[in-house]
Amino acid sequence: MANTVISAEIRERAGKGAARAVRRAGMVPGVIYGAKQEAVLFQIDPRPLWKLLHKPGFYSHVLTVEVGKEKYEVLPRDVQFDKVTDEIMHVDLLRFAKGQTIHVEVPVRFENEEKSPGIKKGGVLNVVRHDVEVICAPNAIPEELVFDLSGVEVGDSIHISAITLPKGVELAITDRDFTVATVAAPSALKSEENAESDEDEEEATEE
Repeated sequence: MANTVISAEIRERAGKGAARAVRRAGMVPGVIYGAKQEAVLFQIDPRPLWKLLHKPGFYSHVLTVEVGKEKYEVLPRDVQFDKVTDEIMHVDLLRFAKGQTIHVEVPVRFENEEKSPGIKKGGVLNVVRHDVEVICAPNAIPEELVFDLSGVEVGDSIHISAITLPKGVELAITDRDFTVATVAAPSALKSEENAESDEDEEEATEE
């Protein structure tokens, strides 16, 4: 996937007072840091930021930020919002060095629900992890991790081992085969099972 390119302006001064002045002018203050280089202070129009924030996987997409004549490849690391107005107050972008690996959360997606016997019976897909943390180079971040639900029955669990990770991508959690999702029984089926269980208990008591 091609990097999204956004334009920004150099911000000359740091500090709370300078940041407030930037926000009064309708811009958002931000900083590019990392790769053992000097931080770059910038200010940016909030509108392109909002568009990116509304897209899935914002924090796992590499951005190219043009600040003056310089271009920086970065990953969004933190966006601060006003607690009252929800306006963007500040944005932190991580610059990375060549050969560097990073920890990043990648969204999960499930396919072939129509091929899951459990879901056909009315089972409910219960997503335990909407994102999975991986370790990889910034330019190797997967868009998403896709899990196949074909053949999954009611009561089955989908573990992380059910997916083959792309080349160069490793799991951050390696000490267990953790659950990503389960297919739970529908409430109607649970009620029937409970009723059958009660009947069995009554019969056993009578005997």
